[in-house]
Amino acid sequence: MDRAIPKKTWTRKKILLIAGITAVVLLIGASYYFTSGKSRLNVETERITISEIKKGTFQESIPVNGIVLPVSTIYLDAAEGGRVEEKYAEDGAVMRKGEPILRLSNTDLELSLVNQETSVFNLLTQMQISRNAARQNTISKLNQMADVDNGFKEAERLYTLNKKLYDQRVIGSQEFQQSKIAYDYQVKRKTLTEQILKEDEVSNKQELNQTAQSYERTRNALAVMRKKVGDLIVRAPVDGQLTSLDAEIGQNKNKGERLGQIDVLSGFKIRAEIDEHYISRIFVGLLADYPMNGKTYVLKIRKVYTQVTNGRFQVDMEYVGDVPKDIRRGQSLQIRVTLSDAKQSLLLPRGGFFQQTGGNWIFKLNKDGSIAYKTDIQLGGQNPDYYEVLGGLQPGDRVITSGYDNYGTMEELVLKEK
Repeated sequence: MDRAIPKKTWTRKKILLIAGITAVVLLIGASYYFTSGKSRLNVETERITISEIKKGTFQESIPVNGIVLPVSTIYLDAAEGGRVEEKYAEDGAVMRKGEPILRLSNTDLELSLVNQETSVFNLLTQMQISRNAARQNTISKLNQMADVDNGFKEAERLYTLNKKLYDQRVIGSQEFQQSKIAYDYQVKRKTLTEQILKEDEVSNKQELNQTAQSYERTRNALAVMRKKVGDLIVRAPVDGQLTSLDAEIGQNKNKGERLGQIDVLSGFKIRAEIDEHYISRIFVGLLADYPMNGKTYVLKIRKVYTQVTNGRFQVDMEYVGDVPKDIRRGQSLQIRVTLSDAKQSLLLPRGGFFQQTGGNWIFKLNKDGSIAYKTDIQLGGQNPDYYEVLGGLQPGDRVITSGYDNYGTMEELVLKEK
């Protein structure tokens, strides 16, 4: 007799179908979960630096590299070209003003000096001859004047006497007229002689003045020539240390060529290079400082070189107050240039994050510190330790300040202990 077989509710085929549908749904859900919303990355806390936002005193400053230089440097250029014959000092020697450093020779210049001296001596001889001739001429004119004056006086005496005698009818008209004509002639002769003597005196004076001026000009030219020859011996213009001496015996140096320099040792200055971004904020009188041997030394900018080279410009600084005793020329210093007064601000410690974010955003931790999410921020000034926070963060906030090189475009970081 046949027996009815009960129908199974869960068949193998049905179970496989349901399992396949469930797997597809889970796969779609996982895909949606991981491809939608914010991108995340697991990060070990030991590999990052977490800093806290605090409120404190902030003073904007920038770090710069400086190098110690003499307070002033005098360059030694060849005033005249020539061949190096002798060296009296070596590079690094401490010189006194006027001490010889080296001697050049220039035969053309020395020959010109001899010719100039000859010209001066010839002109001096000519001037002496002219003076003697003028003196002789003046003596001759004075003798002539004496003769004329004697003749005038005699004619005047005779004329006066004859006039009295004529008035008394002692002599005749003919004799009186002869004495009068002789007297008039002597008057004209004396007047003419006096005029000639006066003009001759003026002429002699002008000639002597011209000769003296010519002699003075030639003598000045000789002095200049002697100075040019004297410049063949290069001397220290000031007290200081001879550096960068570039001259060897037998070497030819052209006029104006750099021979070396004298560093004045009375003090030092600091020359620093600053990024051109700050050129509008750097001015004469701005203060800076640096630590050395447990003490902070203060500097003041005294000169700004506005020429920009390779994105940087230079400034010269001088010491305000104490100067380190063991400072040396060429020494490098790490200097902090102050750009603002001290004020109360939110402080964000400096870190590698700035290179990737430009200070526009940062990863901020949630309250329990399990997740750090991308947060927009606004920064102001900076100094070697902190950035000034203007917006986006509050006191007590914790942020990741280490570098973001490995985070790519992630918007959230899941923080896990190792």
